[in-house]
Amino acid sequence: MPEAKVGIIGGSGLYRMEGMTGVEKVKVSTPFGEPSDTIILGELEGVRVAFLARHGEGHRIGPRELPARANIYALKSLGVERIISVGAVGSLSEGIEPLDIVIPDQLIDHSTGRTNTFFTGGIVAHVALAEPFCPVLSQISFEASTRVGARAHKGGTYLVMEGPQLSTKAESQLYRSWGADIIGMTASPEAKLAREAEICYVTLALVTDYDCWHPTHESVTTEMILTSLRTAVDTAQRILKLLLPALPQKRDCACASALEHAIATGTTYIPQGKKKELELLIGKYLDRKEDASRP
Repeated sequence: MPEAKVGIIGGSGLYRMEGMTGVEKVKVSTPFGEPSDTIILGELEGVRVAFLARHGEGHRIGPRELPARANIYALKSLGVERIISVGAVGSLSEGIEPLDIVIPDQLIDHSTGRTNTFFTGGIVAHVALAEPFCPVLSQISFEASTRVGARAHKGGTYLVMEGPQLSTKAESQLYRSWGADIIGMTASPEAKLAREAEICYVTLALVTDYDCWHPTHESVTTEMILTSLRTAVDTAQRILKLLLPALPQKRDCACASALEHAIATGTTYIPQGKKKELELLIGKYLDRKEDASRP
């Protein structure tokens, strides 16, 4: 199967990458079902990339229904080591304005009912998530954002709401009191699953509105979001074209070995079916454990 080391997950407004060459559509099946859409492989600025439209063609999949496990697993199966996620967010901070770009470094997961782990059904793993976004990839993303002239913010806390409805004013004020800087619907479970898959993950958060807390700005509407996205998506495309060539060949971060000491279940207790299902993620560690247990 064709491979790519960089994955791009396009959110609202970003359903294709301009400038990709050698385009090939790949349909990937996973143990966790079908991903949101066909994955588009090609080259962008000399870098092999795999592009996936998060909500599917025509924006037909809502945040609660997203097949996040299938999406991350499918990208992993294509050799992806880094994921750049692009998505719309609202601002919860006076200092973050519509059309700004935020590269968050923290996450509050306030979603409900979403499966946020690969490790179920007889295997347990506890990956470290103190830094939910890859710091190395985040720094490169911030530098690319400033180079295109965007008003970019390095760091900030992303509050993940369940959706699909937008916030009430009371909720918006509550999230501000928690210290959240931006609000969106998709960074989790993607960030958590990417860490379990040992994939570096960053979010280019495109600010479209002030949610509904701001006393002098209108409360957010879908029309408002879509209007802002027309400009924001163009900025994101330009950022990606600078970001991709700046990526180092080798990774030098903890993301690449996140599972090394995270699997709590002894090898002999993991069901064979589960070993097969998760071979792509845990195979190298099972081999090491089995070797270590031999006399």
